[in-house]
Amino acid sequence: MATPDANPRPRRTDARRNREALLAAASRVFAAQGASAALDTIAREAGVGNATMYRHFPTRDAMVEAVLAERYRELAAHAEELANAADADAALLDWLTEFVAYNQTFRGLSEIVLATLRDHDSALYASCKAMRANAADLLTRAQRLGTVRDDIDAADLFTHAAGIAWATQYAPTEDPGRARRLLRVMTDGLRRPT
Repeated sequence: MATPDANPRPRRTDARRNREALLAAASRVFAAQGASAALDTIAREAGVGNATMYRHFPTRDAMVEAVLAERYRELAAHAEELANAADADAALLDWLTEFVAYNQTFRGLSEIVLATLRDHDSALYASCKAMRANAADLLTRAQRLGTVRDDIDAADLFTHAAGIAWATQYAPTEDPGRARRLLRVMTDGLRRPT
């Protein structure tokens, strides 16, 4: 009879499959119930036990970070793509629109993003650092081109955008253009006074 260590490959395959199942379940459960959903629910949805879940994700923050990490990489890449757009204002609005849309994915996400801005030691802070830096570059570029006021920084930008995501999520409306309109008001306020 083989010992458990004699054939580690199936365990790695199982572990990978369990992790993927947990992340998929977490995305679904967070979307349905918000970021404060019971972790037990996620384990059940993934078809694994709590011990397996905690081996992969020892804390709620670790699970949230893993769920968000890929999307934050996508947002960072999108900001990089927009970095040389002809219209710096349009590029900033495009990115902010995508950021707000993602932050409406599940209840509590806006609060997590805002808390992350203050907690430099969290795993989530590290995973979204590139996203924030690339978005800050979009802001800085617009400022250098003279279209955006200089007294706004990236933290202000994220606070406003997360606030719009929160407001449109917690005060839902049948108007699908509301978030875009609020973003337009925000970006109008960012413009350098003439």
